[in-house]
Amino acid sequence: MNTPTSQSDHILFFRGTDWEKRLSPEQFQKFVSDWADWFERLKQEGKCTGGHPLRLAGKLVSGRNGHLVTDGPFAESKEALGGYFYLQVANMDEAIEIAKQCPGLEHGCVVEVRPVAERCADRRRELEEAARHNQFVDATG
Repeated sequence: MNTPTSQSDHILFFRGTDWEKRLSPEQFQKFVSDWADWFERLKQEGKCTGGHPLRLAGKLVSGRNGHLVTDGPFAESKEALGGYFYLQVANMDEAIEIAKQCPGLEHGCVVEVRPVAERCADRRRELEEAARHNQFVDATG
């Protein structure tokens, strides 16, 4: 297995959970089969190292020292996270091409494609660079 790097590791987040309710039992069974086939093919090709559906119920922890614990996210939300795949691919373009194959897209699922940062420091530098860029754009606009 390749050592994960920020250049090749991506996560596909599958958003929206209410679209499944619109499928007939037969459509849902076909969907489940198509999704499992897609996942297994990606694993066999060495492009997907894992993934899981997520349960509908969860908790949100926020506030100083995590003092606020509430129910959520809510499964009915169009933005609810339904699951994920962890990909090891050449680049973002390849991850996007894989996302375009998602069997849920035709039913209203949304796939978010995100590169994985190797370290938290990489993420911090990304945010600092974006902030510098936005300040420059604002100063000239």
